[in-house]
Amino acid sequence: MEKTIKEQLMELAEEEYQKFAAALIPNINNVLGVRLPELRKLAKKLAKEDWRTYLEVAEEVYFEEIMLQGMVIGYVQTDLAEILRYTADFVPKIDNWSVCDSFCIGLKFTKTNKQQVWEFLQPYLSSDKEYDIRFGVVMLLNFYMEEAYISRVLELLDSIKHEGYYVKMAVAWAVSICYVKLPEPTLAYLASNSLDSFTYNKALQKITESFRVDQQTKQMIRSMKRK
Repeated sequence: MEKTIKEQLMELAEEEYQKFAAALIPNINNVLGVRLPELRKLAKKLAKEDWRTYLEVAEEVYFEEIMLQGMVIGYVQTDLAEILRYTADFVPKIDNWSVCDSFCIGLKFTKTNKQQVWEFLQPYLSSDKEYDIRFGVVMLLNFYMEEAYISRVLELLDSIKHEGYYVKMAVAWAVSICYVKLPEPTLAYLASNSLDSFTYNKALQKITESFRVDQQTKQMIRSMKRK
Protein backbone atom coordinates (compact mmCIF):
# COMPACT_ATOMS: atom_id res chain seq x y z
CA MET A 1 0.00 0.00 0.00
CA GLU A 2 1.30 3.44 -0.88
CA LYS A 3 2.41 5.56 2.05
CA THR A 4 0.36 8.63 2.97
CA ILE A 5 1.87 12.08 2.46
CA LYS A 6 2.22 12.43 6.24
CA GLU A 7 4.11 9.11 6.46
CA GLN A 8 6.43 10.20 3.65
CA LEU A 9 7.11 13.50 5.42
CA MET A 10 7.76 11.73 8.73
CA GLU A 11 10.33 9.52 7.00
CA LEU A 12 12.07 12.54 5.47
CA ALA A 13 12.21 14.45 8.77
CA GLU A 14 15.61 14.96 10.42
CA GLU A 15 15.87 15.67 14.13
CA GLU A 16 18.87 18.01 13.90
CA TYR A 17 17.36 19.95 11.02
CA GLN A 18 14.10 20.22 12.96
CA LYS A 19 15.89 22.13 15.73
CA PHE A 20 17.56 24.44 13.21
CA ALA A 21 14.36 25.13 11.25
CA ALA A 22 12.24 25.63 14.35
CA ALA A 23 14.71 28.22 15.66
CA LEU A 24 14.50 30.17 12.39
CA ILE A 25 10.72 30.50 12.53
CA PRO A 26 9.95 31.72 16.04
CA ASN A 27 6.16 31.94 15.87
CA ILE A 28 5.39 28.31 15.02
CA ASN A 29 5.84 25.01 16.88
CA ASN A 30 4.76 22.37 14.35
CA VAL A 31 7.96 21.80 12.35
CA LEU A 32 8.87 18.22 11.44
CA GLY A 33 12.31 19.03 10.05
CA VAL A 34 12.13 18.18 6.33
CA ARG A 35 14.62 20.00 4.12
CA LEU A 36 13.28 22.21 1.32
CA PRO A 37 14.87 20.24 -1.57
CA GLU A 38 13.09 17.09 -0.31
CA LEU A 39 9.78 18.96 -0.11
CA ARG A 40 10.27 20.29 -3.66
CA LYS A 41 10.95 16.80 -4.96
CA LEU A 42 7.73 15.52 -3.37
CA ALA A 43 5.79 18.56 -4.63
CA LYS A 44 6.97 17.98 -8.24
CA LYS A 45 5.81 14.37 -8.03
CA LEU A 46 2.38 15.37 -6.61
CA ALA A 47 1.95 18.07 -9.26
CA LYS A 48 2.16 15.36 -11.97
CA GLU A 49 -0.49 13.22 -10.26
CA ASP A 50 -4.06 14.01 -9.19
CA TRP A 51 -3.02 17.29 -7.59
CA ARG A 52 -6.57 18.72 -7.38
CA THR A 53 -7.69 15.89 -5.09
CA TYR A 54 -4.47 16.22 -3.08
CA LEU A 55 -5.06 19.97 -2.50
CA GLU A 56 -8.67 19.31 -1.48
CA VAL A 57 -7.83 16.72 1.15
CA ALA A 58 -4.31 17.81 2.22
CA GLU A 59 -3.78 17.91 5.95
CA GLU A 60 -2.38 20.96 7.73
CA VAL A 61 -1.15 19.76 11.10
CA TYR A 62 2.52 20.30 10.30
CA PHE A 63 4.43 23.26 8.85
CA GLU A 64 5.73 21.01 6.05
CA GLU A 65 2.20 19.94 5.05
CA ILE A 66 1.30 23.58 4.42
CA MET A 67 4.62 24.32 2.72
CA LEU A 68 4.07 21.32 0.42
CA GLN A 69 0.65 22.56 -0.72
CA GLY A 70 2.15 25.91 -1.67
CA MET A 71 4.93 24.24 -3.64
CA VAL A 72 2.49 21.99 -5.51
CA ILE A 73 0.48 25.07 -6.60
CA GLY A 74 3.70 26.50 -8.05
CA TYR A 75 4.43 23.35 -10.06
CA VAL A 76 1.03 22.46 -11.50
CA GLN A 77 0.29 22.94 -15.18
CA THR A 78 -3.13 24.46 -15.73
CA ASP A 79 -4.68 27.71 -16.92
CA LEU A 80 -4.00 30.98 -15.12
CA ALA A 81 -7.52 31.45 -13.74
CA GLU A 82 -7.41 28.08 -11.99
CA ILE A 83 -3.92 28.61 -10.58
CA LEU A 84 -4.94 32.01 -9.22
CA ARG A 85 -7.98 30.44 -7.56
CA TYR A 86 -5.73 27.94 -5.78
CA THR A 87 -3.30 30.74 -4.92
CA ALA A 88 -6.12 32.79 -3.38
CA ASP A 89 -7.25 29.75 -1.36
CA PHE A 90 -3.72 29.21 -0.09
CA VAL A 91 -2.78 32.74 1.02
CA PRO A 92 -4.95 32.67 4.22
CA LYS A 93 -2.97 29.59 5.34
CA ILE A 94 0.28 31.59 5.46
CA ASP A 95 1.24 32.32 9.06
CA ASN A 96 5.03 32.68 8.88
CA TRP A 97 7.69 34.25 6.65
CA SER A 98 9.12 30.92 5.53
CA VAL A 99 5.93 29.52 3.96
CA CYS A 100 5.22 32.96 2.48
CA ASP A 101 8.59 33.40 0.80
CA SER A 102 8.91 29.82 -0.49
CA PHE A 103 5.37 29.97 -1.89
CA CYS A 104 6.02 33.25 -3.70
CA ILE A 105 9.26 32.19 -5.34
CA GLY A 106 7.51 29.09 -6.71
CA LEU A 107 4.79 31.06 -8.54
CA LYS A 108 6.85 31.28 -11.71
CA PHE A 109 3.79 31.50 -13.96
CA THR A 110 3.85 35.19 -12.96
CA LYS A 111 6.74 35.77 -15.39
CA THR A 112 4.51 35.16 -18.41
CA ASN A 113 1.34 36.70 -16.94
CA LYS A 114 2.68 39.89 -15.38
CA GLN A 115 -0.30 42.18 -15.88
CA GLN A 116 -2.98 39.71 -14.75
CA VAL A 117 -0.99 38.73 -11.65
CA TRP A 118 -0.28 42.41 -10.91
CA GLU A 119 -4.02 43.04 -10.76
CA PHE A 120 -4.53 39.91 -8.66
CA LEU A 121 -1.98 41.17 -6.10
CA GLN A 122 -3.53 44.60 -5.49
CA PRO A 123 -6.10 43.57 -2.83
CA TYR A 124 -3.35 41.81 -0.85
CA LEU A 125 -1.16 44.92 -0.89
CA SER A 126 -3.99 47.01 0.54
CA SER A 127 -5.09 44.36 3.08
CA ASP A 128 -4.86 44.90 6.83
CA LYS A 129 -3.52 41.36 7.42
CA GLU A 130 0.22 40.98 8.00
CA TYR A 131 0.80 37.94 5.80
CA ASP A 132 -1.54 39.08 3.02
CA ILE A 133 0.66 42.15 2.66
CA ARG A 134 3.91 40.21 2.97
CA PHE A 135 2.68 37.86 0.24
CA GLY A 136 2.02 40.84 -2.06
CA VAL A 137 5.36 42.50 -1.30
CA VAL A 138 7.43 39.33 -1.76
CA MET A 139 5.67 38.73 -5.09
CA LEU A 140 6.68 42.25 -6.16
CA LEU A 141 10.31 41.74 -5.22
CA ASN A 142 10.49 38.39 -7.00
CA PHE A 143 8.78 39.31 -10.25
CA TYR A 144 8.35 43.06 -10.74
CA MET A 145 11.81 44.55 -10.29
CA GLU A 146 12.06 46.03 -13.77
CA GLU A 147 11.75 49.41 -15.48
CA ALA A 148 8.20 48.90 -16.67
CA TYR A 149 6.98 48.48 -13.08
CA ILE A 150 9.51 50.26 -10.82
CA SER A 151 7.63 53.53 -10.30
CA ARG A 152 4.41 51.66 -9.49
CA VAL A 153 6.26 49.24 -7.20
CA LEU A 154 7.86 52.09 -5.22
CA GLU A 155 4.52 53.87 -4.99
CA LEU A 156 2.88 50.72 -3.62
CA LEU A 157 5.67 50.07 -1.12
CA ASP A 158 5.37 53.66 0.07
CA SER A 159 1.62 53.32 0.57
CA ILE A 160 1.89 50.30 2.91
CA LYS A 161 1.25 51.32 6.49
CA HIS A 162 1.17 48.29 8.77
CA GLU A 163 2.82 47.74 12.14
CA GLY A 164 3.57 44.04 11.56
CA TYR A 165 7.28 43.22 11.83
CA TYR A 166 7.14 40.84 8.86
CA VAL A 167 5.51 43.52 6.70
CA LYS A 168 8.15 46.12 7.59
CA MET A 169 10.98 43.64 6.93
CA ALA A 170 9.47 42.65 3.57
CA VAL A 171 9.06 46.28 2.49
CA ALA A 172 12.67 47.05 3.53
CA TRP A 173 13.90 43.99 1.61
CA ALA A 174 11.87 45.00 -1.46
CA VAL A 175 13.19 48.59 -1.41
CA SER A 176 16.76 47.25 -1.19
CA ILE A 177 16.18 44.99 -4.21
CA CYS A 178 14.69 47.96 -6.09
CA TYR A 179 17.94 49.83 -5.40
CA VAL A 180 20.19 46.96 -6.45
CA LYS A 181 18.25 46.42 -9.70
CA LEU A 182 17.36 50.05 -10.54
CA PRO A 183 19.45 52.46 -8.46
CA GLU A 184 18.47 55.78 -10.05
CA PRO A 185 14.69 55.79 -9.53
CA THR A 186 15.14 54.13 -6.13
CA LEU A 187 17.65 56.73 -4.96
CA ALA A 188 15.20 59.48 -5.91
CA TYR A 189 12.54 57.61 -3.93
CA LEU A 190 14.83 57.24 -0.89
CA ALA A 191 15.36 61.01 -0.91
CA SER A 192 11.63 61.58 -0.59
CA ASN A 193 9.34 58.90 0.88
CA SER A 194 6.87 58.26 3.67
CA LEU A 195 8.36 55.04 5.05
CA ASP A 196 8.55 54.84 8.84
CA SER A 197 12.09 55.22 10.18
CA PHE A 198 12.49 51.54 11.13
CA THR A 199 11.61 50.34 7.60
CA TYR A 200 13.62 53.11 5.89
CA ASN A 201 16.78 52.46 7.94
CA LYS A 202 16.39 48.71 7.51
CA ALA A 203 16.16 49.19 3.73
CA LEU A 204 19.41 51.20 3.79
CA GLN A 205 21.06 48.48 5.90
CA LYS A 206 20.00 45.79 3.42
CA ILE A 207 21.39 47.85 0.51
CA THR A 208 24.75 48.14 2.29
CA GLU A 209 24.78 44.37 2.87
CA SER A 210 24.45 43.64 -0.85
CA PHE A 211 27.51 42.29 -2.68
CA ARG A 212 26.29 44.12 -5.78
CA VAL A 213 26.77 47.59 -4.28
CA ASP A 214 30.29 49.11 -4.27
CA GLN A 215 31.99 50.54 -1.17
CA GLN A 216 31.66 54.17 -2.22
CA THR A 217 27.91 53.78 -2.77
CA LYS A 218 27.58 51.98 0.56
CA GLN A 219 29.15 54.99 2.30
CA MET A 220 26.68 57.32 0.61
CA ILE A 221 23.75 55.07 1.59
CA ARG A 222 24.97 54.94 5.21
CA SER A 223 25.08 58.73 5.33
CA MET A 224 21.33 58.83 4.49
CA LYS A 225 20.35 57.04 7.72
CA ARG A 226 17.68 58.73 9.81
CA LYS A 227 18.69 59.48 13.38
